[in-house]
Amino acid sequence: MALLDDIFKVFRRQEEVVEVPEETEEAKQVTVRIETLRDFIDTERIARLLKEGNIVFLKVGELQRHDLGEFQNSVQKLKRFSNQYGWDIVGMEEGYLVMTPNFAKIERPR
Repeated sequence: MALLDDIFKVFRRQEEVVEVPEETEEAKQVTVRIETLRDFIDTERIARLLKEGNIVFLKVGELQRHDLGEFQNSVQKLKRFSNQYGWDIVGMEEGYLVMTPNFAKIERPR
């Protein structure tokens, strides 16, 4: 019995409470940009904005109406960038694409 009492005494010791100060991170500011996709060359500029951490609302309706082939090539390139870097991309009504960096995800209805 004495052996069990010794073991339980070890567990019954008072524990010290140590407070750990919370580290406060400065909130990173996120910028939401509204940009226009006018031609295929603009895809590099849009990719750079996303790499910088911006959320981009991309107007694509004008290019879609003007040159469907260039529009499709541009969207395919943006999709490849999205897959490569873990970005999220979604098409919206009224000729917009929304693109987010990897820290923000677009929730789609199920």
